[in-house]
Amino acid sequence: MEAVVFMGLQASGKSSFYKERFFSTHVRISLDLLNTRNRERQFLAACLETQQPFVIDNTNPNREERGKYIAAAKEAKYSVAGYYFRSKVDECLGRNQNRVESIPEVGILSTAKKLELPRIDEGFDKLYYVRLTGSGFVVEEWNDEI
Repeated sequence: MEAVVFMGLQASGKSSFYKERFFSTHVRISLDLLNTRNRERQFLAACLETQQPFVIDNTNPNREERGKYIAAAKEAKYSVAGYYFRSKVDECLGRNQNRVESIPEVGILSTAKKLELPRIDEGFDKLYYVRLTGSGFVVEEWNDEI
């Protein structure tokens, strides 16, 4: 079974990427949709209990925030793939302005300050780098040189 953890700023393309690549195969767990950590925990527990593949579609900017999902997935014998979304602040701020439900600019800036590059030794089995281009998403295998 597979758990997927997205990482990146708000408006970096995470939810659009989910819809394009994982919609028909993985449950989406997102604080934006569930609104509370309690609901998120319940949803995650249900996925783990029923061995349902899932995607954590949150910013997950640092090792600590990602770690709780990775640990739970590993305990349930899931493989864990991480997708890090290139996060240039000015591009995300621009996309955010064009959203129907934009978030305050300070939210993106605050997340940017906490954003840490992931490392395979956090518990990921696979790690990918995602770029959003004018023609769509480009996914590359992780390279510590990036």
